[in-house]
Amino acid sequence: MKSSTCSFLLRALLVVMAVFFAVDPVPMVAQELKTINPPQGGRIVYGQVAGQTTEAGAMGQILRSLHQSLGEKPQVGKLFAVKGTQSVAAFFSVARHDQGAGKAPLQIGGLLIATKVSTDHVEAALVSDEAKRFPKTLGPMMKTLFAVWHPLEGGSAGGGKAASGSGPVAALHPITLQDRSASISLPDGWKLQPGMSQMGTIVAGGPDGATAEMGISFLAMDTNSPQTQQTLQTLRRGGLRNTSYATASYVPYGGDLAKTFEYLIQELRKKANLQPAKYNFTSVTPANSSARARCVRMVGTADMSDGKGLREINVVFCENAPGPGGSFLSAAYMTGAPMEVAAKDRATLVAIMQSFQVNQQVVQQQAAAIAAPAIEQIHAIGRAAAAQAQAAHEAADIHNSSVYSRWDSQDKRSQEFENYQLGYSVIADTENNAHGTFWNEDADAIVKSNPNKYEYVNAPNYWKGIDY
Repeated sequence: MKSSTCSFLLRALLVVMAVFFAVDPVPMVAQELKTINPPQGGRIVYGQVAGQTTEAGAMGQILRSLHQSLGEKPQVGKLFAVKGTQSVAAFFSVARHDQGAGKAPLQIGGLLIATKVSTDHVEAALVSDEAKRFPKTLGPMMKTLFAVWHPLEGGSAGGGKAASGSGPVAALHPITLQDRSASISLPDGWKLQPGMSQMGTIVAGGPDGATAEMGISFLAMDTNSPQTQQTLQTLRRGGLRNTSYATASYVPYGGDLAKTFEYLIQELRKKANLQPAKYNFTSVTPANSSARARCVRMVGTADMSDGKGLREINVVFCENAPGPGGSFLSAAYMTGAPMEVAAKDRATLVAIMQSFQVNQQVVQQQAAAIAAPAIEQIHAIGRAAAAQAQAAHEAADIHNSSVYSRWDSQDKRSQEFENYQLGYSVIADTENNAHGTFWNEDADAIVKSNPNKYEYVNAPNYWKGIDY
């Protein structure tokens, strides 16, 4: 998410400047705020919004201050996420009526950004200029702002300093997993969890109880999907016992991401024979996402029911769109620390999270190698079951054909499910003379290169022995 902001008042907060310049954008200053007057014009104000603990509270206070100082309520656009950051922002416009007798009000355009740094620390930035100039000066002002304002990297001024009330960022050392699937930078004394740090996932802990869990993935079945609803009906009738469907997680896609995260975590803990954790998120805001995924950043506390008390947690949770079979993947990136050391560790944990990198090529190769025998096993089960059905119902040819059809359909859906997990797509030429399975990226390139010749194929049209 990328953003720019206009100028603003802070604190119960902001105090109107004593001297106004007719061509200045929104006039305001505040304790704890820094102001930049760029050479190309406009104004930039940034810093901590005192007394506020949520992005919504900070933005509301700033907008109220603008209203009070200018005598006109700002007109605010739709809230959006700022690409490349964990911030939310909104454009606004407002008129200044202090241009003197007989002069028309000066129209101001601006952008307001807010970022939740910790449970009790919210930073905001505002960039503004005359409305007719704002479209041209916005880009340069944003570049100037982000050169000095790094709220999630340990403070508004950057330079490795921590946010107010936090300790400094510890010296970090890069570590790459032995399987080369991911890397992260950790302070001295931190250790990787060997059994869980592999295939694009890293779990690590520090000597004071702080933790980082990066790339924790979940596979769930979308209860809104017709295929999933059929599976649930079969399970209720006692079918699909001793299969992955019997132990899968079932949750509606597209719902409240905080609730989905908590449900999946509790399901994971239940399967591991752990007591339920207790979460209290004080802030849930949109985070950077892609066309096929939506993400949120969640800040709050958690009691892991381990007798160690509350932890301050920072979570980025992303949910990918479901595949044709109704399953969807999600992933969590989490840091946490005991409350007694949370303030000291905040800036360091933010830096650790930002350092996490995944080698997708290695992960895809690993997934393909692991899935190959699993796919063959699915086929073997299907063949054995079909043979068993044939032996048991030799005298009922009509019934047999329905059994074969059902097992063949299950084989196709199983293959489509595996393809979704591994990032594969099946494509064919439009004359249906040939089928092939490719990585999603390669399939997309082939289809786009000649859409009249190539097309995607879904499970009902898979070829046995070729696609599954």
